[in-house]
Amino acid sequence: MLEIKNLHVEVENKKILSGINLLINAGEMHAIMGLNGSGKSTLSNTITGRENYNVTKGDILYKNESILDWAPEKRALAGIFMSFQYPTVIPGVNNTYFLRAAVNAKRKHNNQKEYDAANFLKYIKTKLAEVDMDTKYLKRSVNEGFSGGEKKRNEMLQLLSLEPDLAIMDETDSGLDIDAIKVISNGINKYKNKERGFLVITHYQRLLKYIKPDIVHVLIDGQIVKSGGKDLAIELEEKGYGWLEK
Repeated sequence: MLEIKNLHVEVENKKILSGINLLINAGEMHAIMGLNGSGKSTLSNTITGRENYNVTKGDILYKNESILDWAPEKRALAGIFMSFQYPTVIPGVNNTYFLRAAVNAKRKHNNQKEYDAANFLKYIKTKLAEVDMDTKYLKRSVNEGFSGGEKKRNEMLQLLSLEPDLAIMDETDSGLDIDAIKVISNGINKYKNKERGFLVITHYQRLLKYIKPDIVHVLIDGQIVKSGGKDLAIELEEKGYGWLEK
């Protein structure tokens, strides 16, 4: 589904990623762990096509097609989704309008009939229940006045509503208490199936107690230095990252 080949990335002429190789097949969940500044967010931002991330070498293939020349919007419509460590606040735009516009844009791209207001409300209510959110959130501006946990729930609502093929979760557990982590993890576990891929980016092992990655990778100084099973995350929690640094 996603194949990254010898990826080198610079930001403001500073080399951040140096030769990343990664293969995520449909149905797999991969976790990338690393300290702040290791290049985790640069990797996720490069996959989704954000500006100012300059690929100097290598390639990113999605469903066997290079996406380096694709605009972020095209990547999103093709089924690539990313949740952010610090979700964006959009004053004046309520959740219902935002989500319906996003869902209908994807349905139109896939030659599906767009939802009218009544049918969308029925659809979104089923998704709200999965992340333990009240319908009152639909009337609020996107993330405005939301607590950290509410913002992350709202991003899970977006994930469940848009039904992407590849979900990138960038520090989704940042700033959350255990109850919120459990809700987020439950949403991820419900959404995972044999046709969808996940890339979970995190600093800590605690999120990985509730979701089950197939492979854990350690990123240090822009390179994947070790890969293994979920036990690797436990080992990192116990030992830290020092034993893997050059």
